[in-house]
Amino acid sequence: MSQHDALIEKFYHAFSSKDYKRMTECYHKELVFQDPVFGPLNYEETCAMWKMLIKAGSDLKIYFDKVDSNAQQGSVNWIAVYSFSKTGRKVQNKISAQFRFKDGLIVSHHDHFDLYKWTRMAFGPIGYSLGWTPYFQNKLRTQARGNLDKFMTKS
Repeated sequence: MSQHDALIEKFYHAFSSKDYKRMTECYHKELVFQDPVFGPLNYEETCAMWKMLIKAGSDLKIYFDKVDSNAQQGSVNWIAVYSFSKTGRKVQNKISAQFRFKDGLIVSHHDHFDLYKWTRMAFGPIGYSLGWTPYFQNKLRTQARGNLDKFMTKS
């Protein structure tokens, strides 16, 4: 196993154990994170996001496989299974993550998943009918970012 494979595994083992502090130890201070909901985040925002999601996800389960890396970049497939807090609906989100490394840490972390598929699971009929629209997706992003900003202010 390569050094970066071990780093990715450390991150996801910490995530599955709901240990956001150990997760953030895997990140470089110059981190750039991005996903379809939160958009681009810096190191502090990303650390707060994981802490917020872990604290809210009482039934959160994380599974991962296909860890692959070299000296510059890496990838993993992972699944998050949880009840979406706003609706109580069960979500099984399949995510593909890509990483870049600097000084033995993750400096770039991009999660990719089908946002429309996620909205259908999280919102049910409303997600089916509106989840594909830019209006709905932008509103979702705005709310997620607002929740993160509030969480960071309180922490």
